[in-house]
Amino acid sequence: MIEAVFKKLLYIVFMLFFISLISFGAIHLAPNSFLSGGELNPNMTPESIAALKAVYGLDKPLFEQYIDWIENLLTFDFGVSFVTGEAVIDEIGKRIGITLAMNALAMVAVFGLSIYLGIKAALAYEQKEDVAIRQLALVSFSMPSFYLALLLIIFFSLKLGWFPISGLHSLEPKEGIAYYLDMLWHIALPVFVIIFVSLGSMIIYIRSLTLEILKSDYLFFAKSRGIEDKLVFWRYIVPNLLPPIVTLLGLSLPGLIGGSVILEAIFGIDGMGQLFYSSAMSRDYPVIMGILMIGAFLTLLGNVLADLILLKLNPFMRR
Repeated sequence: MIEAVFKKLLYIVFMLFFISLISFGAIHLAPNSFLSGGELNPNMTPESIAALKAVYGLDKPLFEQYIDWIENLLTFDFGVSFVTGEAVIDEIGKRIGITLAMNALAMVAVFGLSIYLGIKAALAYEQKEDVAIRQLALVSFSMPSFYLALLLIIFFSLKLGWFPISGLHSLEPKEGIAYYLDMLWHIALPVFVIIFVSLGSMIIYIRSLTLEILKSDYLFFAKSRGIEDKLVFWRYIVPNLLPPIVTLLGLSLPGLIGGSVILEAIFGIDGMGQLFYSSAMSRDYPVIMGILMIGAFLTLLGNVLADLILLKLNPFMRR
């Protein structure tokens, strides 16, 4: 097990280096830059552009810029934002909390509800419950997130006045637990949108996996011996659903910081999605690279954790 962990760590380091090399080159090869003249910075003179390039090290060859960036990254220094002049790690730190909270709440709800509804639909195959759950999944799968967000704002915010239209906090400052309850009240609608539009595909996936288990020979043999339905659920369905669910959980880790650019824009939430979009538009290279590297690390970490958990769950994979 220790050898497997060591190999996975080496894999993460190698892949992060490879991803950073490609990302760094692709970003700097994109047309225009933060310091270019034209529509991005129309008032900048050639002299001021040259001076700023020297300050940010953009006057060096691309390979030297990458080496400098890697050296800083080894000390967890992601550089300084071109737009705000603040450290990238501070810029990300201001936004990552709310995005993590929203997507973590949504992810827990999506997995919990999809597992429950998917198994319930499979156990009631072709019955009324199965049809109703499949119809719900179809609506969820086909519903655009921006359209649902606008519908919820019109109905629950404008007509009923139950939820705020946008933002994270009320005009009157809150303290203590009221501060967090007020924040939960503000993010209730965007979290619901994330949950609803993500639920459909997960329900169908869990349902299909459960149906395959129910049709398996080993379950047929267990039922022929008169095993109880509760034991069928806990001994056969749940253990065989764990490996794919663990894999999905690992792949979902990057989504915790990815945020949703559209939803954050609609609900006025200053999160990671908005930061990435604004940084891409302004060609703020250090911030873009910081967010990409954190996302890449979470992706690799999710895959590695899923593999290690699967090794624990399935002894045959250790051979």
